[in-house]
Amino acid sequence: MAELLSYADADAIVATYARELGKAKPAVERVAVTEALGRVLAAPVVADEDQPPFARSTRDGFACRAAEASMHAFLPVAGSTQAGEAPAGRLPEGAAWEIMTGAPVPQDADAVVMLEHVERDGEQVRLLPDRTIKAGDNVVKRAAQARRGDVLLDAGVDIGAAQIALAASCGCVELPVHKRPRVAILTTGDELVAVDRAPGPGQIRNSNAPMLASLVANAGGEPWVLPTAADTAEALDAAFQQAFEADMLLISGGVSAGKFDLVEPALERLGAKFYFTGVRIQPGKPLVFGALRGADSPMPFFGLPGNPISSAAMFLLFGAQVLRALAGRGDCGTQFLSAQLAKETDRKGKAGLTRFLPAFCDFAFKTGPQVMTTPWQGSGDLAAFARSNCFVMIPEDKATLDAGTTVRILTI
Repeated sequence: MAELLSYADADAIVATYARELGKAKPAVERVAVTEALGRVLAAPVVADEDQPPFARSTRDGFACRAAEASMHAFLPVAGSTQAGEAPAGRLPEGAAWEIMTGAPVPQDADAVVMLEHVERDGEQVRLLPDRTIKAGDNVVKRAAQARRGDVLLDAGVDIGAAQIALAASCGCVELPVHKRPRVAILTTGDELVAVDRAPGPGQIRNSNAPMLASLVANAGGEPWVLPTAADTAEALDAAFQQAFEADMLLISGGVSAGKFDLVEPALERLGAKFYFTGVRIQPGKPLVFGALRGADSPMPFFGLPGNPISSAAMFLLFGAQVLRALAGRGDCGTQFLSAQLAKETDRKGKAGLTRFLPAFCDFAFKTGPQVMTTPWQGSGDLAAFARSNCFVMIPEDKATLDAGTTVRILTI
């Protein structure tokens, strides 16, 4: 039996595969800017005009020349402009101009005095004696944010609310985005029944399929849940043939070394290339990674353990990297955060295994993120998993970690 890979070695193999996969960009489609949330931008967004297109006020108040206002003498109010009106002409010498937030600042005005910082007497105003003003205060100059033709968003960025707002400000009614990779999800096992059925003796509901579908969707893929495959060679062969229509395949269950763990032999019959079969990880040790020869290009697959926490952890650590590459994302690597252990971890882990334990991190803790492992009864404990919002990484050379140790966490 081949020696199991370390987590670091397995991660390096997947990361290298994902980087190579990412060189071939996926197909592109156009979607309405209002429907682009969570997609990956396929082409740059360019400023169609200066931003802002005119010098604008950031406060309600009075546009002025800072040097004149600083004399603290009364200045006649020569006019007014509100947001949405065309820019006024030049500001007369020794005058002020009433202005609203977002309105264009008159030519030759270099500052805006806030409304509450002036004394008004009829149609004239002056800066309060205890206030100062300098050129540039409360004014955003024309093109201060961008010039016409500047690239504002690069291809490959994830589109969130801020990116949608920026694209809309450039007049983008539609955006070019990468098509979502189709991910086939195949759960295996005679013990599984549909969610809407009452399990019989020895049976359980299929919770892995909807869980993996949600993880795939969250990572930018289009989940395709296949019918559950029975523990027979014939059922697996038929399921794998159907899965060739996908861009990626996730197989849940049947990858251990038991009598009815038939996934690897079925993959071998299809000529699969295996990159590794097993990693020194808890939970998730039986993980399998490889590729099947597809009609156009190899289709990557992951054989995930059947226990749900193991399955979720292995997808987040490994499967998500490949899916991000298929989706056209620039940075495919696993994104860990740092947190401080709130209490000592348990001493139940086996030496030589990198552990990823369900945990809850309090990101609002006053001294920084604080994480505590969730009490659990093994990798099938869905109740414990539902109380968690991350996995905390325990290195393979550590049987335990003391409270206050800085650790790496992977959010769920």
